[in-house]
Amino acid sequence: MLKDYRKKYFNDLESSVASLLIFCIYFFIIGYFFNWLIIEGVWVGDASVCKSSTGACVSFLKEKLVFILFGVYPREFLIRPILGIIILILGWLHFTKKKNWNNLLFFKFLALMFIYILLLRGFNDSFVPTSKWGGLPLTLLLSIVGIALSYPVGIFLALARTSNQLIPRYLSIIYIELIRGVPLISILFMSSVLIPLFLPDGVTINKLFRAQIAIILFSAAYFAEVIRGGLNSIPKGQWEGAKSIGLNYFQIIRLIVLPQALVKVIPPTVNTIIGMFKDTSLVIIIALFDLMGTTKASMTDSKWLGFSVEAYFLCALIYFIICSKMGKFSKKVEQELQRGH
Repeated sequence: MLKDYRKKYFNDLESSVASLLIFCIYFFIIGYFFNWLIIEGVWVGDASVCKSSTGACVSFLKEKLVFILFGVYPREFLIRPILGIIILILGWLHFTKKKNWNNLLFFKFLALMFIYILLLRGFNDSFVPTSKWGGLPLTLLLSIVGIALSYPVGIFLALARTSNQLIPRYLSIIYIELIRGVPLISILFMSSVLIPLFLPDGVTINKLFRAQIAIILFSAAYFAEVIRGGLNSIPKGQWEGAKSIGLNYFQIIRLIVLPQALVKVIPPTVNTIIGMFKDTSLVIIIALFDLMGTTKASMTDSKWLGFSVEAYFLCALIYFIICSKMGKFSKKVEQELQRGH
């Protein structure tokens, strides 16, 4: 193993110098944060004690941790979102194992999300309205449901844009270019303001559902362009060969084209997913407090003013852990699927 590391990082003079430089930068960054958080950090005390120290105010994070993670969710029912996050983590561990990749995977996912939403919502006397959902549970809900629903829509749009039928192709082009030409904030704002205007009298849709629709519609356009790149990479000879053995269009797409195209675009797909996960922070524009929203709200307490670095550090750490796990999982999926081919 030592020889492998030597070959990887110190194979020649250039790689050795670059490796030493990077290791020094890492050592400096880790040492700085260790000194700021552990050695000089204030773990016990109030805001006045923290302001007299040059280290991190861990007391602020201890005081605001529950609010940052869960927002204004009723404290008497706090065990439910905690249990929901644990179930999502267990589901993630289950889905990342190749032996569990079977035809039941989609139904397992639906059951997992149903349980998660049911835990957040509750029923009868323990019912919690969506207006009180916030923090990390809301971020996970918006991103997971958004990814699960926008990806199939993106496949449909990509197929329509690459088809020979003029009407589906031009409709998909108009939709994709229109959505990609405006920022997500504007779509969230329009979904919050315009959707209620088109509903019949007496029919209402809560803000969370409207935000979820906006995220799905927005992400689907970006997924469509990523998938279109994979579709265009398939040689025309495979289409012609499939037609020569009597396969129709839908059989060619399902059995030959999509299995290859989706594998080829896994890296940009995951990049889009990670971007979408972080973009859920924009729902604060319609007064939904996800993880970033609760982080910003925690800094408005008059008793704990001036500790934004600590709050953003915790928020960034959570985002980094989740995004890095998604990137590592995508690499594993790509290797397994390419090995299968």
